[in-house]
Amino acid sequence: MQQILLKLVNNLSLNQRKFVAEVIGTFIVVTFATGSVVIDAKTHGVLGVPFIAFAPFVGVAIGVYLFGKISMAHFNPAVTVGYLITGHIRRAQLAYYLVAEIIGALLASIFVKYFIGNEAHLGANSFNHSYPISIVFGTEVLASALLMAVILTVVYTKGLRGFSGIAIGGIVGLDIFFLSFISGASMNPAHSLAPALLSTNITDLWLYLSATFVGTTFIAFALRKKLIDRMNREDNIKI
Repeated sequence: MQQILLKLVNNLSLNQRKFVAEVIGTFIVVTFATGSVVIDAKTHGVLGVPFIAFAPFVGVAIGVYLFGKISMAHFNPAVTVGYLITGHIRRAQLAYYLVAEIIGALLASIFVKYFIGNEAHLGANSFNHSYPISIVFGTEVLASALLMAVILTVVYTKGLRGFSGIAIGGIVGLDIFFLSFISGASMNPAHSLAPALLSTNITDLWLYLSATFVGTTFIAFALRKKLIDRMNREDNIKI
């Protein structure tokens, strides 16, 4: 079986490998993130925010270590757009990533629904309506910006090696732990879209389809020149 799988992988093109990696990686990330919310709801909140924050940390870390060298471990449309801005992917690859991430997220929500439970709207994100919309929007922008900043810092300094999975997963967990009580701290449009669609709970979805992209785009443009200069230097060294 292992030989068959290796043969199938070796027959895939580079973009096809990236596509498969993003589907599986996003599935892992969204399953851990939304599944933890459902499990907490099933236990009537006994596990609480620490568990809901820790599970995505583990999921993201696993995804980075498994697929970082293949697809750069996006698992997130907002991160993909950030990578496009910084020149890490080409426009022709954008569709590969976005479609793969949405498919992975939808498969994850289907898995959660039938194997974990359908409580808490399948773990769909929601924000605290007692806060002004400006605060909620700004908080989700901040959470997404922090995620993108850590990702690009890791890529710039060490690449997706060593403690990269812990660093990226860590900021996801910290954002959720400290900011989810205001905005839900999704940071990931696919993570929000899939459970919202499958549970038909789309009231707050607009926030996660907008603020997340604002946050990652801002950081990507802020670090774009430095990252592109570094990639150009590395290409010159190779030549």
